[in-house]
Amino acid sequence: MDTQFLVSLSIILATFALYIGIAVYNKAKATSDFYVASRGVPPIFNGMAIGADWMSAASFIGMAGTIMLLGYDGLAYIMGWTGGYLLLTFLLAPQLRKYGRYTVPEFIGDRYNSHTARIIAAICTIIISFTYSIGQLSGSGVVIGRLFEIDAKLGTMIGVVLIAFYAAFGGMKGITWTQVAQYIILIIAYLIPVIFMSLQITNNPAPWLSYGKIVGEMGELDRQLGISEYFAPFTNGTKWQFLALMFTLMAGTAGLPHVIVRFYTVSTMKAARWSGAWALLFIGLLYLSAPAYAAFSRFILMKNVVGQKISELPAWTTTWVNTGKLSVADTNGDGILQWQELTISNDIVVMATPEIANLGVFVIGLVAAGAMAAALSTAGGLMLAISSSFAHDIYYRVLRPHASEKNRLSVARWTIAIATLLAGLIALNPPGAITQIVAWAFALASGTFFPALLLGVWWKRSNAKGVTAGMLVGLAVTLTYIFAAKYGGFTIAGIIDTGAGVFGAVAAIITNVVVSLSTAAPSQDIQDEVVDLRYPEQMTFKDGEVWLKDENL
Repeated sequence: MDTQFLVSLSIILATFALYIGIAVYNKAKATSDFYVASRGVPPIFNGMAIGADWMSAASFIGMAGTIMLLGYDGLAYIMGWTGGYLLLTFLLAPQLRKYGRYTVPEFIGDRYNSHTARIIAAICTIIISFTYSIGQLSGSGVVIGRLFEIDAKLGTMIGVVLIAFYAAFGGMKGITWTQVAQYIILIIAYLIPVIFMSLQITNNPAPWLSYGKIVGEMGELDRQLGISEYFAPFTNGTKWQFLALMFTLMAGTAGLPHVIVRFYTVSTMKAARWSGAWALLFIGLLYLSAPAYAAFSRFILMKNVVGQKISELPAWTTTWVNTGKLSVADTNGDGILQWQELTISNDIVVMATPEIANLGVFVIGLVAAGAMAAALSTAGGLMLAISSSFAHDIYYRVLRPHASEKNRLSVARWTIAIATLLAGLIALNPPGAITQIVAWAFALASGTFFPALLLGVWWKRSNAKGVTAGMLVGLAVTLTYIFAAKYGGFTIAGIIDTGAGVFGAVAAIITNVVVSLSTAAPSQDIQDEVVDLRYPEQMTFKDGEVWLKDENL
């Protein structure tokens, strides 16, 4: 065994032991522990947990690679994902916390007083979270496959076993504190390489300030190599695709059930707002670093790898070729590697860069541990969302309302185990790159939950028939466009499958409004309840007026 393998393995095993230990120590003993961590998480730690839940394998592993390969066009991912948190923090999170439910389907079912809407929302949660989890498990396969120099498919199944254990055992209480640890590990693992690369290339330890100079130098390299300039806009897609993708990611963020449920784990509306503020800070540390990571990685590849003799390429190329995520082909037969002859998956750029930049075995191992933390933290949250939708919203609230707490916890844990296994089987042969698969999940969320929650909180006239029709139409339009664009080559204004959410959201909002206005209005009590959500917890809306709550009530 070489030193790099031993160091990487030691770091990853140490972090795995930490996650499992936290899950065991914080084992969920009651349903409130399992679903909302007994609503006792402090805002700053909830912000870290949100950051870990949010910064998935797509953010940690895939985003910098996507920006590296797409250049300017890849910035839609950063602007969409970050902007979506502003929508969620200011438009929805505090109001949903005030309503005081466990899950998004439960809010929809109770807000609209409809079991039908509840079941459809639960099914949508399962579809969205399942799609998203495929990308996370695929990411864990990339990391484990590289570590053991085995096929990424076998690495995926190892990740399945780990996620199924600690998510099912600890529930939201265990996952929350596991995600705090995972955030600390993943952000350290992300920042150290990009700071080292900045020092190595520019002699400046602040990559956020130094990478602009490197982007300028790459423009000249691009012209020399005869390829499209890195910072030229809309070279990999149309302007409309850029805007549609950005909207899809923003609206999808505001409608993601596994992220929204994190705001239920705090005690008050104020704590929910502060959780969002802390989360933006913690997420920003990575998102502001991703463009620098992408620029440095591309620059090092262009300067140190492209133009070398293929027979003398560094050893890291062989190990990555073995994972199936890198290919090198001497298509012109000159024995020299050209940029066009290097096919590198955007899913391995972050993982491979420490080796490409020769940053040392400890940094390589740390990045592997960070990537696993990102994949596992989000996958755990997604599996809990699937579990709560089935075990709480369908099994308990609809099928077995008199089920015991022990029985409900058992169903929840079995649901996690089965869902993780099924997602892992699909992730063995994923239908796209990690960021692409995740974009589909966001498209589905923007076409279903975003309109339902937006209108549910801010339009009291929206009723059960309207939201039911809206979610069904939004889901159908989004899925149809994804399949038509990916497999049928159908596009509107150049908008491909990853921008499908814009069509789903518009269709869902129009359907919800038209059907709601065409049918009976909700009861006055429900309308008053919706208006009440807009006021601080110290106030309540009744009899058409805003009242200050009696502290003794």
